Parts: sequence; structure tokens; C-alpha cells
Amino acid sequence: MTKRPALIVPAVIIGLALLALAGLYFAESAGSLPGFIPGHEAGSAHHHVKHGIAAALLGLACLVFAWFQSGPTDHAAPRRPAGAGPGA
Repeated sequence: MTKRPALIVPAVIIGLALLALAGLYFAESAGSLPGFIPGHEAGSAHHHVKHGIAAALLGLACLVFAWFQSGPTDHAAPRRPAGAGPGA
């Protein structure tokens, strides 16, 4: 996989924002959500659990993506086959 370090910071920011949004979906009813958030329904007492689950999964996916992008590159020394000792 090609490493793109410029995407690490935006992926972390978006991931954390989506996790915060998931918490908002779980904690607040649809009537209490700000008007710009999808799922806002004036006067509703319904909680958008599916919206919260989707936001949490997308947030975790963004954080995992950033984690993998920040790992070491695979251009190191070639790996030895399994079971090959130092003298093999």
C-alpha cells in the first residue's frame, strides 16, 4: 500500500469528529440535535441509534486508516522465509 503521510492528520481529525458525532447521536434525541446535523427532527424524542453506529464505524475506520498510514514503510531489508535460521 502506498503511504500518504499528508492524509494522516485529516484522517485523525475526521475520525475524532465522527466519534464525537456518534456520541451526540447516542446521547441526544432527534429534536435536540442541531439543525445542520442529519437526523434532526423538531419535537421528536427518537434517538438515531443507527446513525450513531454508522458514525462510530466510520470514525474508527478513519483512525485505523491513519494508524496504517503512519506505520513503517515496507522498503526495509527483505524478509527471510519462516523457519530459516541465521545460518540457513
